[in-house]
Amino acid sequence: NKSRDKRVIVELKNNKQFVGKLNAFDIHINVVLEDAEERADGETKRKLGTIFLRGDMIVMISTE
Repeated sequence: NKSRDKRVIVELKNNKQFVGKLNAFDIHINVVLEDAEERADGETKRKLGTIFLRGDMIVMISTE
């Protein structure tokens, strides 16, 4: 809850990284990010807006 409305980095099992403002999450660690962007090698690949990430795909969540 302390990270809500803050920028976070989410890493998935397929080695993709997404950075965005944590909007919501649930008990399954499903996550909604706003102003999200996909990153590769520390550089932004594409801007995505609001996205939903399934908790079973998430490996790590960290504050930016």
